[in-house]
Amino acid sequence: MKKRNTEENSANSKLKNAKHEETSSWEPASAWYNKHVGTEGHYYHKHVILPKLLPLLDLKKSILDLGCGQGILARSLPTKTPYLGIDISPSLIQSAKKLSTHTFLIHDLMKPLKLKDPFAQAVSILSMQNMEKPLLLMQNAYNALVHQGRFICVLNHPCFRIPRQSHWGYDDKKSVQYRRIDMYSSPLKIPIQTHPGSTDRSSDTWSFHFPLSSYASWLQEAGFVIETIAEWHSDKISTGAKARIENRSRKEFPLFLTLSALKLQK
Repeated sequence: MKKRNTEENSANSKLKNAKHEETSSWEPASAWYNKHVGTEGHYYHKHVILPKLLPLLDLKKSILDLGCGQGILARSLPTKTPYLGIDISPSLIQSAKKLSTHTFLIHDLMKPLKLKDPFAQAVSILSMQNMEKPLLLMQNAYNALVHQGRFICVLNHPCFRIPRQSHWGYDDKKSVQYRRIDMYSSPLKIPIQTHPGSTDRSSDTWSFHFPLSSYASWLQEAGFVIETIAEWHSDKISTGAKARIENRSRKEFPLFLTLSALKLQK
């Protein structure tokens, strides 16, 4: 534990002194993110992601949370569950420590991660899509896991939820709501404005889109074997004149893609 605290303090110092001119970290938007997520998570954390993710985890075994933000998963775990949350944002880690008794570490996951003890499970919840090189995060997850350890990644669905390149539309003749996809196969680096209408561009973050095949190839390159692929839908229910077609389209177009992979090589 003493060594881990030393590693944490060293990493904290280095990142606080670093200059981030253009970063995919949520540090510039940490205040907005804290307010948006709150202590219990945003709507889809509470109604879709956590209810579906927690049953996939063994809460008696250690969990490594890669890109943990302000620790929404940690606050959903028993206090006795061995847990380490890692994020590049000092402000979000500071918030996580205030809201949870679990352990957190500041680290850039695009750089090699060296931990004293291996973990039984690793997760990435809506964080890999904010990283320019997902393979590096997958390699860190692989190296941090025990033999037969499981890595679970939850993403905004890369086939149907592409910022600025996917949209809802209505076909009144067919009485259907459809999903229009303008681009899919090309890798994309997309600026996300956290405060629409504001002239403060410093709070912008970046989202990185890659096709599903890229994630599968990178998991294989990192050494993983894909175990399951799950698609999670919204549970919201519309009211009003178009409620029937909106509710139907929610069941057809999933919001989230969840990849579960195993480390089988020693």
